[in-house]
Amino acid sequence: MTDTVLDRFLRYVVIDTQSDPESASQPSTEKQKNLGRLLVSELLEIGVADAHLDEHGYVYGTVPSNSDKAVPVICFCSHMDTAPDSSGLNVKPQIVRNYAGGDITLVGDTTRVIRVSDHVELANQFGNEIVTTDGTTLLGADDKAGLAEIVSAAKYLIDNPDIRHGTIKLLFTPDEEIGRGVDKVDLSKLGAQFGYTVDGETAGDVEDETFSADGVEISLTGVAMHPGFALGRMENAAKIAGTILSRLPSDMGPETTSGRQGFIHPVGVSGSMEKASLSFIIRDFDTAGLVEKEALLEAIVREVMQEFPRSSYQFTVKEQYRNMKQVLDKHPEIVANAEEAIRRAGMEPKRGSIRGGTDGSRLSFMGLPCPNIFAGGHAFHSPLEWISRQDMEKAVKTLVELARVWEERA
Repeated sequence: MTDTVLDRFLRYVVIDTQSDPESASQPSTEKQKNLGRLLVSELLEIGVADAHLDEHGYVYGTVPSNSDKAVPVICFCSHMDTAPDSSGLNVKPQIVRNYAGGDITLVGDTTRVIRVSDHVELANQFGNEIVTTDGTTLLGADDKAGLAEIVSAAKYLIDNPDIRHGTIKLLFTPDEEIGRGVDKVDLSKLGAQFGYTVDGETAGDVEDETFSADGVEISLTGVAMHPGFALGRMENAAKIAGTILSRLPSDMGPETTSGRQGFIHPVGVSGSMEKASLSFIIRDFDTAGLVEKEALLEAIVREVMQEFPRSSYQFTVKEQYRNMKQVLDKHPEIVANAEEAIRRAGMEPKRGSIRGGTDGSRLSFMGLPCPNIFAGGHAFHSPLEWISRQDMEKAVKTLVELARVWEERA
């Protein structure tokens, strides 16, 4: 095995680790453990003596302190699964060497093109090595780039004992893409005080804010009837569902919002004449905004149901995660140290907000304050996903410098 960050990344992405929201098991797919076992093997090889995979699919490991100071224990975390949105089976990574600019046509499906007009960060990649897929699957940079970067940084720290650092815990999680990434994590075993998810996008980014998120399930019961005798009697649940969808505000979907605007997003619909169901995700940076959007959605449902007086509905809200900024603002040194590490790695840090969530959202509220730093990937969850070797190397350097900054400031 070769051990550059690119070598590791190319090994990881060809392992299918797609998670399954319909599965009740943990991890949701056993194949995620295939990557977990490889990661444990590589961690043991580089000297992480306690690396292991537990029954729930989590990989734990420790890079021991080499400092005589009382340095806070920090954790580097990434997830092993890829999104259900696009296939992660038979990934065929392609490398564009010495990128000279322009659009990138994917060789396995030439209708798929990574266009400069849609991917502005390509303007900063001239001369770099860019990794894509052949266009038939996603790449898995979300978040196998983070995994490769953390393992590479751990190896560098172990191989260079002159770099002083405190204890660093490593945590690789399953099922992040389906919202269960930390359901069964053992924080007492992990033993960290602060953490960083390595799951962001553009080089130099550090994110201390996420959406707050809820899920909404709407169950509809109509009035089934033989269509030959349905006049004035049938109330078709599938049509009720369609009517609700047609009444959603056109300016409140993810496709029509940006920045700090939240959204109401239908993600699933199924049904028949008698029964139908709708699944939504609701997002806003403020919890009050979530409540307002949920109230608006239920008001739409109630209004539609008035047109179907013999039918009924159930409206169920499930909390998913909350904006980690509520926790991180109490520990400003966590983000400040990340910004200093990014500067030392040769970039200007850019603090931002995620129009989404990470494992760090829930970890922060579980007692492990955990912002998100860049991994370098772009166009997540799609066959147009790409990343450059140089940005992965910048992430490795940032993690090494981050370990150093915590030790110096202890």
